[in-house]
Amino acid sequence: MSIAELLATNLLANSTTPQIDVELLLTFALNQPRSFLYAHSEYELTKEQEKIFGILFNRRVNGEPIAYILGKKEFWSLELTVNQSVLIPRPETELLVEVALNKLNHEAAIIADMGTGSGAIALALANAHPKWNIIATDISEDALNLARYNAKQLQINNVEFYCGDWCRALPNKKFDLIISNPPYIAQNDPHLQQGDVSFEPKIALEAGDGLVALKKIITQAKEYLKTGGLLMLEHGYDQSEQVQNLLHQNKYQAITPHQDLARIDRVVVAKKGEKAK
Repeated sequence: MSIAELLATNLLANSTTPQIDVELLLTFALNQPRSFLYAHSEYELTKEQEKIFGILFNRRVNGEPIAYILGKKEFWSLELTVNQSVLIPRPETELLVEVALNKLNHEAAIIADMGTGSGAIALALANAHPKWNIIATDISEDALNLARYNAKQLQINNVEFYCGDWCRALPNKKFDLIISNPPYIAQNDPHLQQGDVSFEPKIALEAGDGLVALKKIITQAKEYLKTGGLLMLEHGYDQSEQVQNLLHQNKYQAITPHQDLARIDRVVVAKKGEKAK
């Protein structure tokens, strides 16, 4: 079959972006950029290319996320390798990076990225500020190995990786910023069985009542932040008030929510004051 025929007939009914999905699968099967598909729409796939495309297409029909099929996902202009040991980096999580870069102007900051997964947040910050010293933690060794691989592939050298449970994995340092996109979905939430999420590691998504990980980080971070240091957290679409209350209870100051592109509170920033110990 030709590229034009495949683009016309192989649309994915269960995808919100069927045309883009097919284009990405074709570029992968052909090892060509997307521009090739329309510049050479008459190109006839070889039997081997048709076979590869068919395998990829069937995986997508069965609901597997494009990022896992292709093994990569762009985040903050960095191409990251991803697999089923890590959460697929989301566009809304770029808000965390944006807020951090706007709020923190130290030339040589010390930062911790908690639950780093593929390394998306840590590597984005490290790439933007090569003089920053960034510690990335995760409880999963498989995730850390992938994050280390991404750092090596991107030639980013100012990130160290530690395995362990939230702040307890950190070395004995005081941080200018602790940042995290922790799991914040309740265990019984039906969304865990839907779409891309159903293929992702539950450890990176589930958190008891949805607040378990957020509570741990908020409580533990006080011990590791410098006075005046910042805590930045991503949370669920309906958790802003609860997270802000937790921060107030733990004596954080200057608590500020930030909205995503859908105008939903998605990130909160708080500062450790003198009394937050």
